[in-house]
This record gives sequence, structure tokens and C-alpha cells, in this order.
Amino acid sequence: MSGFVEKPEPIEVPGLVHLHTGKVRDLYQNEAGDLVMVASDRMSAYDWVLPTEIPDKGRVLTQLSLWWFDQLRDLAKNHVISSEVPEGAPADWAGRTLVCKSLKMVPVECVARGYLTGSGLAEYQESRTVCGLALPEGLVDGSELPAPIFTPATKAEVGEHDENVSYEEVARQVGAETAAQLRQATLAVYSRARDIARDRGIILADTKFEFGFDGDTLVLADEVLTPDSSRFWPADQWQPGRAQPSYDKQFVRDWLTSPESGWDRKSEQPPPALPEEVVAATRQKYVEAYERLTGTSWS
Repeated sequence: MSGFVEKPEPIEVPGLVHLHTGKVRDLYQNEAGDLVMVASDRMSAYDWVLPTEIPDKGRVLTQLSLWWFDQLRDLAKNHVISSEVPEGAPADWAGRTLVCKSLKMVPVECVARGYLTGSGLAEYQESRTVCGLALPEGLVDGSELPAPIFTPATKAEVGEHDENVSYEEVARQVGAETAAQLRQATLAVYSRARDIARDRGIILADTKFEFGFDGDTLVLADEVLTPDSSRFWPADQWQPGRAQPSYDKQFVRDWLTSPESGWDRKSEQPPPALPEEVVAATRQKYVEAYERLTGTSWS
């Protein structure tokens, strides 16, 4: 059992129809048929949406996504129409709202890995492969791969695990032409972003993208290259052979699995509220990632 500790009630806004409440985002549709994505401050970990929010998190995710969309504009079309708050929406939606084209979404998490860690490391330790791709001997946690690899996953519902799949399985599900487009776009966008991040002292270890079709055109959608969808490591602290310091929710994961939390991850009990110091440290990591990548201060 997992999911929301307490699922929030959708906010009613004139002219908007609520479509979905996800782990972080609430999705609406306006009268023109466009999607309105609102990034909340909700935090998820271990397939649970936690009872404690991280202040400013939704705004950081939204503003960082907008910055990345701009950096990638010549490489990949994106779904953003505007970041204006719809009339009648709460003032709190400012800075966390994207009005987007409605796309025919491809049901695949498009993951690019340039470094070995996480579920990729676990598979490599068993079979020397990741999503069926053979890798060299001798790699350890945090090793840079010879070249970035496309390691897709199937999309899961809230409370369920995404499942890594082979490229061949993606081709079977969505067709060979679409699978080839997904792989090419994912690796191109990852490579551009990796180089931009590297220039700012950050390693982009891996990241996941979502794509949809606007007619026949493949379009980059959802959030991109945020601490929620990516592993960012400080380059000056990178040391293969161990878990790397990162700009993400690691403070939350560490506290939840510590004796202090009193929570048993293997139980069916929901996780407890986060202490103030964990909330503050996590917020600071998200803000620091934004500031280092964009070169602007968060206010």
C-alpha cells in the first residue's frame, strides 16, 4: 500500500475543469482545451506523497523548467504556451503555473543516464546490463558511462513503481519509428543539458523526460531537468564508489529511513510528518540547484 497520506481536494476555478491530481502537479483544462499545470509544494518519497510540504518547491520546479525549455528551444519543441495565472485562480498559483498545449502523450518515461547509480546500478550489479544494454566491467556507484544511454521505463500510477524496460519493448508498445524518435530526442536533450550543467559545476547523472505528439511533431512536455526529475551532483564532490551528494530529496529519504522517524518502510503505515530542519535543508537544496544552474538568485 502507498500513495497519498492525505489526498488534497482539487481547487475549483471558474473556467477550469480539474483533470488529475498527481504526486506534485494538479492538472486542469481551460475552455480553449489547453492544459493548466500547477506545481504544488508536495513532496513524495518511497512511493508516498508525504503530509509535509516543502515551501517554494513548486515554484522552483516551474521556474527551472521554464529556464531549461529556453536553453533547449532550438533542439526540442516544448508544450508551454504561457505562465500566466488563469483569471479567478488563487494568488498562490503565481510562479507555479504553466498553460500548455494538449498533446497526445507517449506512455513512456524517457530516461537518459550518463552515470551509473540507482536502479541502473542495481541491474548492472546483477547482469552487467542496464535495460538490456551491455556495459563494461568494473563500474561502480557514480561511474561515468562510456556514452549516455537511453533506458526507458513504463509510466506507473501514483503509489506504484515505474518499471525499467528494454528499447525493444518500447518499440513494441509505441512502434519502431516513435521509439527511435524518443531515443534520439532524449539523448540529444540530455547531452545538451549535461554540458550546460557541467559548465556550472554540476554533474547531470541522469534524468527523465516525457514527450507527446502535436500532430506529427514530437514535443517535450511536463517538467524538465529539475531536482525532482533528475540527479544533480556537485562536480567538485564527485567520487565514484559511493553514494554522491545531490541536489534533491535525499534529506527526506535519509530521515524517513532513520531510527528517528520511527517509520518502517516495509509496513503499510503512511510516513510521518517531516521535522522543520529536514524541510529547511531540503528547500535549500532545491533553491541552490536553481541558483547554480541559472546563475540568478532565488527571491
